[in-house]
Amino acid sequence: MDSLITYKRVQKVSIIIPIFKVRNFIERCACSLFEQTLKDIEYIFVDDASPDDSIEILKSCIERYPERKGQITILTHEQNKGLPAARNTGLAVATGEYVFHCDSDDFVEKDMLEQMYMAAKGKDADMVYCDFYLSFEKNERYMSNPAYDKAEDMFKSGLLGGNMKYNVWNKLVKRSLYTDNDIWFPAGHAMGEDMTMIRLAACAKSVVYVPKAFYHYVKLNANAYSSTMSERHKIDIRFNVDQTVEFLEKKFGHSLDKEIAFFKLNTKLPFLITDDEAQYDVWKEWWPEANKYICENKQQPLRTRLVQWFAAKGQFWAVKLYFRVVYKLVYGVIYR
Repeated sequence: MDSLITYKRVQKVSIIIPIFKVRNFIERCACSLFEQTLKDIEYIFVDDASPDDSIEILKSCIERYPERKGQITILTHEQNKGLPAARNTGLAVATGEYVFHCDSDDFVEKDMLEQMYMAAKGKDADMVYCDFYLSFEKNERYMSNPAYDKAEDMFKSGLLGGNMKYNVWNKLVKRSLYTDNDIWFPAGHAMGEDMTMIRLAACAKSVVYVPKAFYHYVKLNANAYSSTMSERHKIDIRFNVDQTVEFLEKKFGHSLDKEIAFFKLNTKLPFLITDDEAQYDVWKEWWPEANKYICENKQQPLRTRLVQWFAAKGQFWAVKLYFRVVYKLVYGVIYR
């Protein structure tokens, strides 16, 4: 049976932090969370059967913040269950008004939760989102998000249209949005698990954008952009897309057919960001019915639509050229 170490809980924000093989990162992550200017925080660390000494390092870090000790819960999986299951374990015990997910190899600015919580309370928002930093080995890139005043616009144009990412970790979400709509992360299907944010956004009535980068998403290996997906990853992505589409069609019928097509196009786009021709075959096989909408998605930059258009026409020489010039040069050299 999974074990539990707990003290007492507070009510404003619950932070859920899954832990697995992060011994080189957990101290920086935890310190950035314990030093938050917001005082009323519930910390839920989920040890997903990490085989290293990440938890020992965390416990040592906790000792340096005695004022936070009574706010901390450590949950332990006896067997590794994967990231989505770890998030669900945290959600199941969370008591905060809002929920924030932080990956344990990343870190945040000290005023992140105070600023986002104040923004949420100011408009009784269901969801608050912010900008973030993409952190490479030697530098960082500021990643901005579009500003949406209406939840429907963020959901349709932003998340489905691909104008913004559905990352879990730069969003503060009202916990009732999870509980009232029975929304959980897809246990056992880690790749694409952040599509859960689309289902949450579909249920949100109000959103707030805070135009500041609070979150540092650590990407030490720039070549990860071009890494080949495993067959397991592909299965997970298809599962999560199918689950998302099923949820949306049950809620909205076929009124979002075009937006869902945009979502499918955005999901299979990474198969074009490579020079591996086998991945091009996957792109051709996945949701070909969505290809007719390529030119209609004005939320995507022209270069992205052109790459997809070339792919739909079978002109993969142009796709390969784009990858070698933009991704190999820009991300592989400049942002390293």
